[in-house]
Amino acid sequence: MAGAGVQSSMEGSGLELLAELYGKSRGAEFGLSLDGFDYILQEVTKKCLPADTSASERQQFLVTLRVEELALARACAAGHERAWEVFLTRYREKLYDIATYIAREESAGRELADSLYADLYGTALRDGQRVSRLASYTGRGSLEGWLRTVLAQEYVNRYRRQRRLVSLDEESEQGVQFTAATPEPAREVDPRLEAATDEALTALSPTDRFILASYYLESRTLAEIARVLHVHESTISRKLNKLAKSLHKALLAGLARSGMSRRQAEEALEVDVRDLRLSLRDRLMQENAHPPFSKKKAEASAGEGNG
Repeated sequence: MAGAGVQSSMEGSGLELLAELYGKSRGAEFGLSLDGFDYILQEVTKKCLPADTSASERQQFLVTLRVEELALARACAAGHERAWEVFLTRYREKLYDIATYIAREESAGRELADSLYADLYGTALRDGQRVSRLASYTGRGSLEGWLRTVLAQEYVNRYRRQRRLVSLDEESEQGVQFTAATPEPAREVDPRLEAATDEALTALSPTDRFILASYYLESRTLAEIARVLHVHESTISRKLNKLAKSLHKALLAGLARSGMSRRQAEEALEVDVRDLRLSLRDRLMQENAHPPFSKKKAEASAGEGNG
């Protein structure tokens, strides 16, 4: 199997470390063989480390992983019933609590958490293989932190879908289709600014987009956002300030690449965001980041962003 090729690349202390980590992972209890666990570790190192990483650095990295949570998540993704039983016992109530914080109402929170179970368990198939979101967890941070981020993403995605599904009947009742459009004249905006803004927002991590969307679009308080991400509200305050500065820097860099001088770029940034011909809401609430769950500093302040 694929794991055999991975194991052959380890020698001496590497094999001893593999056996030690496998024992700590409780992989056998969760239905994972040593070869299967070995393959998972190789997959994680390939995803998280540069190709030229030395054997000793790779071993140091492996020691930092939460191997028990990694084995549990991957066993659940593979469909092992014992692993799923342990997962539900350990995380079901936590998922409900997190989802309730996010949705702000208990029944809506339970609905949100329940809607995620099928994706976590992997009921869908792709090319004959189970498709489980738990397969993307890498053990670099806590599984609970990873689940918080996944739930937050799912909430944003559901919000976006619901916004799109306003029925014609609802609009009729509100008289929307009969309202004459009287848009205010918009200021002409340099398309280079719109392109730079699009690029900067798209490059944000899912956690960063969630924080910005929650604060600026949904008017959530720092305390509410902090409860969702299980951090102190001062962390969110610092994060927002840092995001504002980094976005300003990214916009200036994007405008400079487009040929603007520093002065021209600063003047362009004085535009009213309502004049932009791109939807800031769509950019902040998009389902996919670029790159998704990149290993950036946001994860340190808001749980594990990419698992």
